[in-house]
Amino acid sequence: MFLVSEMAKQCEVTADAIRYYTRLGLLKPERNSENDYRLYKQVDMKRLKFIHRAKHLGFTLAEITQIFQECEHGKSPCPKVRDIIQRRIVENRKKIDQALKLQERMEQALANWEEMPDGVPDGHTTCMLIESFDED
Repeated sequence: MFLVSEMAKQCEVTADAIRYYTRLGLLKPERNSENDYRLYKQVDMKRLKFIHRAKHLGFTLAEITQIFQECEHGKSPCPKVRDIIQRRIVENRKKIDQALKLQERMEQALANWEEMPDGVPDGHTTCMLIESFDED
């Protein structure tokens, strides 16, 4: 059995993270009847390592909860895991495309602004550079 601090040290996570995962029901420690401390078992250690791996792959805590629930009901979570990853890959590609387009707009704007003089706000303009930017 492990105390929160021992789990945190062995798994290289914060004690606060362990407490949070416990509140969410991802970890299920027992209580020490003498001092009311939470005592974590080896299964909690394995779950904590699983949570860390899943988060590293981009899974949310809600998704990780669903995965654990599938297991608790005797079902394989693998189909759900594949579906989530496939959906996330599509989402990430869209975000990457949007970020690349933003980068291009920023670089083009900076190139256009190289030769422009600095403007002084006159009550009609705020920043000539941004106001001169063509959104198309």
